[in-house]
Amino acid sequence: MLAQAQEVSVRFGSFTAVRAVNMTVGPGEVVGLLGANGAGKTTLIRVLLGLLRPSAGRARLFGSRPSLETRRSVGYVPQTLGLYSDLTVRENWSFAASAFGRAGTRVPADLRPWEDDLVGGLSLGVARRVAFAVALSHEPKLFVLDEPTSGVGPLGAARLWQEIRQAAEQGAGVLVTTHNMEEAEQCDRLYVMVAGRVEAEGAVAEVIGDRTVLEVRCADWMRAYQALDDHGFAVQAHGSVLRVPVPPGERDTVTGLLERAGMDVTVRVRPAGLEEAFMAILGDGRAAHDPHGAQAGGSAHA
Repeated sequence: MLAQAQEVSVRFGSFTAVRAVNMTVGPGEVVGLLGANGAGKTTLIRVLLGLLRPSAGRARLFGSRPSLETRRSVGYVPQTLGLYSDLTVRENWSFAASAFGRAGTRVPADLRPWEDDLVGGLSLGVARRVAFAVALSHEPKLFVLDEPTSGVGPLGAARLWQEIRQAAEQGAGVLVTTHNMEEAEQCDRLYVMVAGRVEAEGAVAEVIGDRTVLEVRCADWMRAYQALDDHGFAVQAHGSVLRVPVPPGERDTVTGLLERAGMDVTVRVRPAGLEEAFMAILGDGRAAHDPHGAQAGGSAHA
């Protein structure tokens, strides 16, 4: 394994940020850490890289305790990008190249239009491309990306994900944190974190499992949405089709509620999507560990 967490916990005073997490990243695979903000994803990454000591358990990087030596085989892009904003693109590149014994290499051709620009003056999309290039410059065996496309437009995000997949195809392991469902679906395996714990893991299909949603069709779909929302259901509108992430046994409850309100509806049980499964996992995890009983209706981007 390139990276491994074994029963890792991290405590800050009375607050536990990571709770007994087990995780692995192997060569040639893209592993996603999926979770809302504050779930413990970044803290876990810092432990894996040896930037933070675990309170319990242990982390391994290339089979050894994380160290300066093992980190030499890692390409890391933190949320802050890890670039020097008061240096130019060329200066950032030269500094990283020298640090990894590759002095004299040139800035990649696609970034040369900005090589004399200060990083602090670049658009976020271009700055992330620079950070990716710097992280890949020494051909790392493990690529670690913390919210890699945050604030980047669709085209920029697609370009960055193409580079992620190329790195994996060339044999590198990739660990990505995200709360974006479209990005999560591009991962080979997922670990879903809720309040510091891993509540689900596996390929996308395994994370979704046998979860279902109710698909509601109604001529007056906006009125149906309002009625369901007023009764505490977490409703999502996909055009004029409503999807309600509740068990099949709730079908009669939903149908009866809308029919009593004078609406002619069709309600069918459908397989859940990843975002709907995530919302269910999020709610289950919070309810299991929150003595006050959390609800599942929160946003995946909270």
